[in-house]
Amino acid sequence: MTSVNDPWGRVDADGTVYVRTAEGERVVGSWQAGSPDEALAFFRRKFESLDTEITLLEQRVTTTDLSPAQARGAIERLQVSVSEAHAVGDLESLAARLEALTGKVDQRQEEVRAHRDQARVEARSIKEGIVAEAEQIAAEATHWKNSSERLRQLLEEWKAAPRADRSVETALWKRLSAARNAFNKRRKAYFADLEEERETARAAKEKLCAEAESLASSTDWSGTAAAFRELMRSWKMAGRASRADEEVLWGRFKTAQDTFFQARAQVYSAKDAALREHAAVKTQLLAEAGKLVPVTDVRAARAALRGIQERWEQAGPVPREAHERLESGLRRIEDAVRKAEDTQWRRSNPEALARAQDTVEQIRSAIAGLESQLAKALEGDDAKAVRETEEALAARRSWLAEAERTLAELSS
Repeated sequence: MTSVNDPWGRVDADGTVYVRTAEGERVVGSWQAGSPDEALAFFRRKFESLDTEITLLEQRVTTTDLSPAQARGAIERLQVSVSEAHAVGDLESLAARLEALTGKVDQRQEEVRAHRDQARVEARSIKEGIVAEAEQIAAEATHWKNSSERLRQLLEEWKAAPRADRSVETALWKRLSAARNAFNKRRKAYFADLEEERETARAAKEKLCAEAESLASSTDWSGTAAAFRELMRSWKMAGRASRADEEVLWGRFKTAQDTFFQARAQVYSAKDAALREHAAVKTQLLAEAGKLVPVTDVRAARAALRGIQERWEQAGPVPREAHERLESGLRRIEDAVRKAEDTQWRRSNPEALARAQDTVEQIRSAIAGLESQLAKALEGDDAKAVRETEEALAARRSWLAEAERTLAELSS
């Protein structure tokens, strides 16, 4: 392109270089060192340099995290450069591109502001959660070691969390500090009370040890065992002394307790031997009684059982683990003999026999009536009546079988 037909500029006869704009021509320089074409080429290169700068800025705005403030500063600088440019080219297009880029930067700034606001909302939410947990620990926690560690972690989480608005941050920090102080105050009060409780427990357990040691040599096995159980309940209710005091006091108490119960165990061991002998006698009696069933002679079985029962009582107590086995075994034989007596009595009772015969006759009469009804229902082709009558007959026949079985038992 030559100076004759360049749409954006010209060089006049004295070497003055002009650029064409919508507002008219503007002098951009003077050229004395060569031809007009060389002059225009020189000033077009200045335009191209501006174009390249704007292109790079467009790319940075679009593809990098260039801050809106930095972008706006670069745009304003380039706008001044374009408006005062000593260059030949479409300067209006460069200005239009910078104006469009300004809109993008404004949009980016709104996005950044929205993101920052969202980040502050999230930061406030995070820190409110931290403060709420700290306040709950301060008000309710009783696991002091774990709670202290958790408060320390919450403080670290606070430091690592993003920052909220300054006013929010200040208010939340005051609450967090107050919660930590309240927790520490409550913990100190707890341990002060705990020390007092431990001293009270130590004094109570000293007294319990003295009582236990005074009972260690007792031979009132039942009464003293009950007394030791009561002392143990009192021990558990007394609370805990310090670890060192607790170990010493428990050693004294347990020694006294073991001394008594070991002595009692030796005495009870001798008694257990006698109880086992009693169990052996009752085992033999149970075997003897077992021969009475099944009962064939009720009177003889009752007489033999009475003699066994007398010797059973004379045998004496047995070990606890054998008591139920032996007693339940004898009860089964006693029940068998009693059942045999009841059966014999029922068979010899004329009133029971008469009632059984009357029941059989009544059921038979009812069956005869139902059979007559069934015949009529069949003749009348009454399906419903047939079904109901057959169901009633089945029930009566079942009753008759049971009544006849009872009558047979009483008649034999």
